[in-house]
Amino acid sequence: MQNFTRSLAAAALSCSILSAASWLTFGGDPQRSGWAKDETAISKETVKTLQLQWKLKLDNEPKELNSLTVPVVINPVYTNHGAETYVVVGGSSDNLFVVDGDTGKLVWQKHFTNQAPPQPSGAQKNYFCPAALNATPVIGSTAAGPTVYVISIDGKLHALNMVNGEDRFPPKQFVPAYSKNWSLNLANDVLYTTISQGCGKAKSGVFAMDLKSPDKPVSFFQSDVFGGGIWGRGGASIGSTGVVYAETGDGAFNPEAGKYADTFLALSPKNLKLLDYFTPENANYITRKDLDMGNMTPVSFLYKGRELIVGSGKEGKLFLLDGKSLGGDTHRKPLFEAPFTNEQADIAGRGFWGSFATWEDAKGTRWVYAPAWGPVRQDASKFPVTNGLIPNGSIMAFKVEEKNGQPALIPAWTSRDMSVPEPPVVANGVVFSISSGEFIRQVKENGQLYTAQERIAKTTGNATLYAFDAETGKELYSSGKTMPSFTHFGGLAVNDGRLYATTFDSTLYAFGVPGD
Repeated sequence: MQNFTRSLAAAALSCSILSAASWLTFGGDPQRSGWAKDETAISKETVKTLQLQWKLKLDNEPKELNSLTVPVVINPVYTNHGAETYVVVGGSSDNLFVVDGDTGKLVWQKHFTNQAPPQPSGAQKNYFCPAALNATPVIGSTAAGPTVYVISIDGKLHALNMVNGEDRFPPKQFVPAYSKNWSLNLANDVLYTTISQGCGKAKSGVFAMDLKSPDKPVSFFQSDVFGGGIWGRGGASIGSTGVVYAETGDGAFNPEAGKYADTFLALSPKNLKLLDYFTPENANYITRKDLDMGNMTPVSFLYKGRELIVGSGKEGKLFLLDGKSLGGDTHRKPLFEAPFTNEQADIAGRGFWGSFATWEDAKGTRWVYAPAWGPVRQDASKFPVTNGLIPNGSIMAFKVEEKNGQPALIPAWTSRDMSVPEPPVVANGVVFSISSGEFIRQVKENGQLYTAQERIAKTTGNATLYAFDAETGKELYSSGKTMPSFTHFGGLAVNDGRLYATTFDSTLYAFGVPGD
């Protein structure tokens, strides 16, 4: 028995360099590309056979509009049963769930005990500040084996053995208690997260923890004294050289005073020193109209050996930036910018929200996919291929091409109409996205804020998984009414012929092609 245990430990250690096919973090990789590069089971031919393989209702109570995080997946993880596929999901009520990806059975779960003092009676409590576990976990590799990292409501980082949930090291304070932090990212043994909305009186910005150091020191870059929240679904993205990229929200813009609202940030790895920034020429207008960019996570990728960054926000304008010089000498000049949606300057139901997806096809063409809420602007560049009217929203596809000697985003196609499209992912020539079905209005006609309960009551749609041809936008699959609940700030994970999604009613779904 002792020899078997040693053999098992050796096997786990040998697999501590995690499989590239795993979906270990939001968007699949630190760049937040949303590209399942090693996926082969899913294709334009097989996706038509996609079906629900299992679903599991998890023991988690939603808090305001928060429920389950976007899933992440490790494949394989070695246990005493053999090589397994594990799906990891965080729960708003301070829970973590690990589910067998093949069978849909719960492997283990953990409830975290809040160690922070109760919030003051006058603390803000609504769907902006739900006091919930909010950040999508990340899976990493350590000498001891695969480890899942998650932030609990009290702001502590938990590093857990992927096989059984035991602590790798005692919980460590990472961010302020009750803060609203976003998807964890991991690169070169440094963990990153971002914060927004001032929940728990936390300051907005980017946090980093050095996992290699015994005392796990934390660095922080404050994006603004007040405001400047970073609430893109994927938190921060990490470029090919380790540079940290993030987009900030409304607030004051005054670089001399360290105020970087409505700005793209480039920060140094680990210690988060400001390396560069880009601020649109109309930043004052963006802030004044509450059309901030903090609601999007930028994506980074290499194009002809050059690191490019794509970002956007509620204004509905896309920006293409040079990773080495985000806005030139003035910090105000992108490589490319153009508006594509939100002609009405609507702060809650229009613009680009969440995160992007990008891939390079077999011909070497670089594609970018953006989740657009609302129709195409009348003054936008025309999309040569459309797939019907899109009054509610769509996935918009772009090609990266040279224009006037510089890379530019060239419109390619729009998908079918979608109600609140979630961040897309792409696998083997197929683009996937969930149409949320959520009622997204925040303010009533009388100017009062909707409560979470009122928004839930007014939600009449349901989450629908769609698949599109990555080159034409043609619909290849729809899950219809399979998922009766809606999603709020959701997303997808892809692994080995399956897609995993969560809905507001604390249900985890697995869709797959037959035989996988």
